[in-house]
Parts: sequence; structure tokens; C-alpha cells
Amino acid sequence: MTDQDLQGRRALVTGGASGIGLACAREFAGRGAHVVIADRDGAAADAVASELGGEPWIVDLAETTALDDLDLDVDILVNNAGIQRVAPIVDFEPDTFRFMLRLMLESPFLLTRAALPKMYERGWGRIVNISSAHGLRASAFKSAYVAAKHGLEGLSKVTALEGGPHGVTSNCINPAYVRTPLVEKQIADQAVVHGIPEGEVVEKIMLTETAIKRLIEPEEVASLAGWLVSDSAGMVTGASYTMDGGWTAR
Repeated sequence: MTDQDLQGRRALVTGGASGIGLACAREFAGRGAHVVIADRDGAAADAVASELGGEPWIVDLAETTALDDLDLDVDILVNNAGIQRVAPIVDFEPDTFRFMLRLMLESPFLLTRAALPKMYERGWGRIVNISSAHGLRASAFKSAYVAAKHGLEGLSKVTALEGGPHGVTSNCINPAYVRTPLVEKQIADQAVVHGIPEGEVVEKIMLTETAIKRLIEPEEVASLAGWLVSDSAGMVTGASYTMDGGWTAR
């Protein structure tokens, strides 16, 4: 890869104003791409777009019917936006379950659907789905998140099969716990459902299955995303790349 190998490319990153999305946006912009920051936090999206010379798209991606007729003109799509809720199935609010599937499975489908025609016209496209180790493994108390990420894995593979003849690749990145606001916000919930102090959650819950005992940095995920959108990864599609410290090696 060259320093400006994404010059002339247009990238859309959902949840691009913080965490993994922000790191991906910075990675792409630093290599010359024009980045669209899709986020429901308007002020944060404006600030990141200004920093990177990109543009904000203030949108609530859980309002999926508004995306039915969307037409996207992008070369790179990163489906990253997501939330987490931790609760036993018997206590899990049905509306929260539906909301999470809309945000993390329906909206990636609709954004992919909207982006593929222009990618097909150009004969080039890159779709990166930020999945999770929970796209490959389950954990108790995360029914909606695990269901959505498992569904995203399937969507990504179908996109790879359909997009391959048109020069479009689709892959998942499957990190374990990343040092992001999403992870920080679930510490209190994890403490409650497991009956332990908040100070013990990272060590006893989040890192218990990993061989490398630390959180992942967002920039590490963005580095892998950066390779997947490069020309060097043109033969990589339908794959799920674990970045989980050895979690799924068990």
C-alpha cells in the first residue's frame, strides 16, 4: 500500500464519530479517501468531518424504512454502527431486541443494497462489516447482539458471492473487546448480571477467554480494515478475520 492509495475513493463509515468507526475514518482519510461520517450524534459527526476534510451524514440508522430507497455513491462501505445491551433473555425487552436487529443487521443490508449498483458500475467496491467475536461465538446475556452479528456474517458472505463477479469484496472483522465507549458502557451491566464488582469485569468477564490479556485498540481494527479496502486484498472476500487475542482458538 502507498501513502495515498485511496486517493479518489469515497468511503462511508457508519458510527464514524467514535470508537472503531472514527479510527477507520482516520485511516482512510489519511490515505487520501473522501470520508462520509454517518452518525446520529450530529455535533460529533460534524467535528470529525471537519477534522478529516470529509462530510457528515446525520442519520438514525435504526429508522430503516427511511433507507429503503437510498442510493449511495461510494467505493467503500464500513458497516460499523452498533450498541450493546446485557440482560438475560427472560428480561430482555422485545423492543430493544428489535431495535438492535434493525440497527446492526437491517441497516447494513439496506446500505449494502444501496451501495452495490454504483460499485458494480465501476467494477470495484469494498464492504467491511465490523462484526465481533460474538459473530462466531455466543455469550450469555447478549441475545440481540449475538443474533445480529451472526446474521451480519451471513449477509457478508452472500454479498461476497454476489459481488465477486463485479469486483466487489465483502468481509467481516471479528474483534474481541475493543477500548471504545460501547465496551465501557456495558461494564456496569456486566457487573450486575454476573454479580461481581465493576472493577473485576474486564479481567473476569471480558478477558477470560483470550490468550492476550488486554483490550484491543480501535486503531488496530482500523489497520485491518485499511488492508481489506486496499487493492492488495482484491482476492479476499467472504472471510471473517478474527482479532480476538486467541478467543476463538478455543
